[in-house]
Amino acid sequence: MQTTIKNVISLVGTGLHSGRPVRMQIFPASAEYGIWFRRIDIHDRDNLISARYDNVTDTRLCTHLSNDAGADISTVEHLMAALIGCGIHNALIEVDGPEVPIMDGSSDRFVRELLSVGVQKLNAPVRVIRILEKVEIEAGGVKVSIEPCDNLEIEFSIDFPDAAIGQQSKSLNMANGAFVRELRDSRTFCRKADVDWMLSQGLGLGGNLENALVVDGDQVLTPGGMRHADECVRHKMLDALGDLALAGAPIIGRYSGVRAGHAATNALLRKLFANPMAYEMVTCDAETSNKLPGVGVIRTDVIRVA
Repeated sequence: MQTTIKNVISLVGTGLHSGRPVRMQIFPASAEYGIWFRRIDIHDRDNLISARYDNVTDTRLCTHLSNDAGADISTVEHLMAALIGCGIHNALIEVDGPEVPIMDGSSDRFVRELLSVGVQKLNAPVRVIRILEKVEIEAGGVKVSIEPCDNLEIEFSIDFPDAAIGQQSKSLNMANGAFVRELRDSRTFCRKADVDWMLSQGLGLGGNLENALVVDGDQVLTPGGMRHADECVRHKMLDALGDLALAGAPIIGRYSGVRAGHAATNALLRKLFANPMAYEMVTCDAETSNKLPGVGVIRTDVIRVA
């Protein structure tokens, strides 16, 4: 069955790029509504933005959505990952500024809030996007692909010159709450040199060691170090799940990313949906439904560290 949340969630955080306070509320929504953002600070034009891959207009540093009227919202990927990772299909998200609050740089706070209010089942079946043919993109050392599989699987590999990160690879079957248990608390990461450049360009003004994992060579500058030895590749998988959630329905297929980011995953979705032979929309049977991310997740899952 499709789902929404049982009660309204209210959050206040900092905008990663503006450094300003951001207020956000997540509201329950009816079946077939999908995920929408509303910019409540915009009053002179359409302020509703559908969370879909074809509304992505910028992928530098984060995933940025815009509607035809020019209303936009950025840094949506961590929240989108939390929603699909908790099995939420329908919700309205109201934000009083141009970006979703960064919180601690992961999906942890969003997941905790979603599980705290609980999931409401709706009287409508879930439809999924089943991958029928392999689709892939490769350019400049970046490679992404999606291919047929019985459930959603994500595989990712990264390779950074900084010894604190280095080479990391991980593969997960995303069924039965794997996102909540293994990926949700992995933070966005960057090199100190990248931080210095962003600040020089007036970007990342809200970034700090409390909401990002910052490395410099073989040193982790963020207090407390890494939450997982492979936290960086886990965060890349978190981002990929959030960007895949913009497909508009759960995906049944195997995603693979090598040194990939938001741009590559969005390009992959656009290539997939440009080929009607590569996928089909199907109504979930009970067996498929039980394999979807978020099915069976409970509040105590957030205290289990992989």
